[in-house]
Amino acid sequence: MKMLCIILSVLLPAAICAAGDPPGMQWISAGEFSMGTDDLHSPPSERPAHRVKLDGFWIDQTDVTNAQFRKFVDATGYITTAEKPVDWEELKKQLPPGTPKPADEMLKPGALVFTPPDRAVDLREMANWWTWTIGANWRHPQGPASNIDGKDDYPVVQVSWDDAVAYAKWAGKRLPTEAEWEYAARGGAKANTRYWWGDDFRPNGKWMCNTFTGEFPFKNTAEDGYAGISPVKAFPANGYGLYDMAGNVWQWCADLYRADAHAQSPAGSCCVNPKGPAQSFDPTRDMPDSVERVTKGGSFLCNVNYCESYRPTARRGTPPDTGSGHVGFRCVLSGNAAAKQ
Repeated sequence: MKMLCIILSVLLPAAICAAGDPPGMQWISAGEFSMGTDDLHSPPSERPAHRVKLDGFWIDQTDVTNAQFRKFVDATGYITTAEKPVDWEELKKQLPPGTPKPADEMLKPGALVFTPPDRAVDLREMANWWTWTIGANWRHPQGPASNIDGKDDYPVVQVSWDDAVAYAKWAGKRLPTEAEWEYAARGGAKANTRYWWGDDFRPNGKWMCNTFTGEFPFKNTAEDGYAGISPVKAFPANGYGLYDMAGNVWQWCADLYRADAHAQSPAGSCCVNPKGPAQSFDPTRDMPDSVERVTKGGSFLCNVNYCESYRPTARRGTPPDTGSGHVGFRCVLSGNAAAKQ
């Protein structure tokens, strides 16, 4: 066994073998990497590249699944954000002053559901393919008529940042920082390539992740095998043995989102275990200073003609109380915390 671990440590530098390893998690060794990118084809929010140094940590090999989330709910009686009536006093803090209150029936429990149009639409307006749906939640991701029967191994979706944090605490874990997530997503690759597997989106014609194939958002050809969410482990793992670090579902991180976070990183020095900015800032929002959290990884709705966010450096801000049909999460454990188990 010891010799096998030595061999694995050479072949897979991030892997370790030890009794009592947290089940379903992978050890990522401490290291330094180039976070972000200098690629001018990527959005300004991903630039510039800067050096980051991290301590070792454990990370879930897959997104948290429906089965895992169900255990949490059954054990605690937890009620997710999407299952609670919308709090107008909280919601209006994210809206421009003077925004009229919606009708009461629109403030009932629900979430955003992808509703593909039947034709090409203006890609600058997400309302063309997202619909607020009463009764949509993690048990009914596409609305009250849908369910997750037979989908225990699919990522849980329609979970807010608050829901993800609650699950992580129950599991004795936490959400990854953006730096930890991006470091893990690269899979140990030495080169800063566009995708974790290289610069060719389909090496040798192989589909490497679950994305929107065809013409977004109205014509999905499902050439990669899935028109929607895929079960975990449906696509190849990266060099660290982690699945779906590109595509399938966006993943919540711990950090507040600032569009200029990378630009504010210290020049010429290495950030050590960065925790993200102290305040949110997103100039694309009507209220740029409203609170958002980082989501990473892209989803089954990402397309080269729209967001192409299945790249390690891709990032966006999402209101923490927002649930949608393509956002999930995975958890991490600090090295010291894992050693105590």
